[in-house]
Amino acid sequence: MESYIPLLHLPDFTYELPADRIAFTPLPERDSVKLLVAQSNSGEISHHIFRDLPSILPKDSLLVVNTTRVIAARLMMHKQSGGAVEVFCLSSADSTPPAIALSAHQPCRWNCLVRGKNLQVGAVLTADLGNENGLELLTAIIIERTYSEAIVEFHWKSEERFGEILEHFGKVPLPPYIKREATPEDTIRYQTIYADDDGSVAAPTAGLHFTPEVFDELLKKNIQRVEVNLTVGLGTFKPLETETVAEFSMHGEQIMVSREAIQRMLTWLSSSSSTNKGRFVCVGTTSVRTIESLYWFGVRLNCNDGNCKLQSTFSLGQWDAFRLASKAISPEESLLVIMNWMETHSLETISGITEIMIVPSYQFRLCTALITNFHQPHSTLILLVAAFVGKSLWRKIYDEALANDYRFLSYGDSSLLFGERK
Repeated sequence: MESYIPLLHLPDFTYELPADRIAFTPLPERDSVKLLVAQSNSGEISHHIFRDLPSILPKDSLLVVNTTRVIAARLMMHKQSGGAVEVFCLSSADSTPPAIALSAHQPCRWNCLVRGKNLQVGAVLTADLGNENGLELLTAIIIERTYSEAIVEFHWKSEERFGEILEHFGKVPLPPYIKREATPEDTIRYQTIYADDDGSVAAPTAGLHFTPEVFDELLKKNIQRVEVNLTVGLGTFKPLETETVAEFSMHGEQIMVSREAIQRMLTWLSSSSSTNKGRFVCVGTTSVRTIESLYWFGVRLNCNDGNCKLQSTFSLGQWDAFRLASKAISPEESLLVIMNWMETHSLETISGITEIMIVPSYQFRLCTALITNFHQPHSTLILLVAAFVGKSLWRKIYDEALANDYRFLSYGDSSLLFGERK
């Protein structure tokens, strides 16, 4: 094992989650969920309602939100023999960015999970809508298959884009722990109100609680938002089943951040009028992963790690943040380096894959406050929370939430965690 990889006893980062504490449906009003507020410096915990958020956040903070949109990725199809098959679309088979892949016309190939009996390569699957919307048939052919994973080629009889085809034929892919069929309500409630960029198969659930009214109140305190995009895949539900973090293989996720967003972050960092200079409030772990990955890519560029200056795409490995810790620079320097690199390559948007794994002993460089739901046991997200608030406070937070009847996971309640001010 490399010396820079943290030594962690993973059983220290789990807890017992009773089944009746999992929220299977959303509350009628998005902003009516409970909000637990924890201060890392003092260990103080208090209880609120999410619509109280504007009165709690310091003025002049900057919200970082993930604008990814969940696609109707779950297709119920059938074989020519009539047997039922579930096809779960994950990503483009040629690694095309989601927005481009979903704009494709037929035929197109996707990496999918398939579930059904006696599925062979070459099998032809169909889904039928009758004459609804002028669409009659969606056809899928299994091109390659390894256990439940497959490359599937889709064909359909219309000029519509693949994303529109999914909207017609597919269902919202609710998380595996929500053991019920998706309803029409889920197509609305399992999206943030600011969702814009198609591609995810799971929602950035910390953002589900925001309403226009909450955003209006935040603006009154000059709390604005900057938009980033991280495409959430099924890897977000991957459990920690190894004995050490060194043995765990972190999933990669595609991020996209515009030059304008990076410039706004730079402006916020350098603003002399801000009473909370540099206060970045990340809405969800995906936003944390995005901006912390940005920082470390700036470090990579600054020392030309792996000759990355010559490349025009972003990449960050699982342990790069720990491997490059001795090369750390200021957040302003990192973002400026990225801006210069984008100028060199004539890029308006930075895009690529991050595998960053944030675990205790990680030093946060941009994120200073985190809005997040309560996560599954045995998950990488628990490790991220423990890294942010400390090894002892994370457990106190979860004990408090359990003792005070908080609802857990995607449709559950929320927390606002303040990191240590250094």
